[in-house]
Amino acid sequence: MGWNLVRSTDDDRSCILVLNFDGRGLLAECLPSVLDAAARAPMPCEVTVVDNSSTDDSVPFLRDRFPGVAVVSEPNAGLASFNRVLAGRDEDVVLLLNNDVKLDPGAVGPLVAAVRNDPDALFAAPRCWTFDGSTYEGMRTRVRMRFGLVQGLCRVPGFEREVDRPGLTASAGPVLAVDRRKFLELGGYDPLYFPGRIEDLDLGFRAWMAGWRGVYVPESVAYHRGFGSFEPAFGKEGCDRLALRNTLLFSWKNLSGPRLLGHLGWLAVRALVAAGTGKVAFLRALGGALARLDGALASRRAASVGRRGRLARQEAFFREFRW
Repeated sequence: MGWNLVRSTDDDRSCILVLNFDGRGLLAECLPSVLDAAARAPMPCEVTVVDNSSTDDSVPFLRDRFPGVAVVSEPNAGLASFNRVLAGRDEDVVLLLNNDVKLDPGAVGPLVAAVRNDPDALFAAPRCWTFDGSTYEGMRTRVRMRFGLVQGLCRVPGFEREVDRPGLTASAGPVLAVDRRKFLELGGYDPLYFPGRIEDLDLGFRAWMAGWRGVYVPESVAYHRGFGSFEPAFGKEGCDRLALRNTLLFSWKNLSGPRLLGHLGWLAVRALVAAGTGKVAFLRALGGALARLDGALASRRAASVGRRGRLARQEAFFREFRW
């Protein structure tokens, strides 16, 4: 069956961008629900696939199976591929999806409205479940520091009481609606974290530091496979190593004051223990982070918030999203 969503010139139109890399099977499974949600949206809503130089037959498959869906080809920059594509759009609010996401028929409208109706919102995130609907995935994210590392989680103790309640969220990964202008003003996703992990928390933190925020909209519902592209490419150990590497980069790029000192103190302890016990995974993650230290420090120097203001906003972030 072909889908043909014609782009409208109406002022209230939105669009959905689906990021894909070697995800032909995921597109076949997930894209029909995305197109259906777009067709049912209360505003004109186009769907475009952003293909990150796939080496499988994703693009020929899309042209054959979904001829009405636009395909934009980009060099593989992970989530940062959205940056250049969004710079060429003109909708005020755009939904950004991974290729392993399905949408409920009514998912689009509440997310777009949440961003448009809140002048301080950078992004809005839906209530997200696993594909079978049995397990809550997020996107009401909470944050803490544990043994010097920043952790962002959704299924924190007592999360069941919050699943149906709208509120704020620290980050949203596989599916979110963004204010396009603010997203670009903030610099979008940071390619420092390529190929991925933690860049959504980095975006949420930078938004908070700029005076913006993420909102959780449980009225909108999505379904996420989780590691649909990453685990086949990197394996579980590789995914864990990327998460640890990028957590270190997040801390070096973003943290200030006692939190940064505490992180560095724990990092020294962790490195000594890992060296003494042969924990190669940690040492490899640390080595990978150190290889990108210059990039993290360059981003840190580019921060526009003064030291005093930065510390206050940083601590407000951790208070707001503590668990």
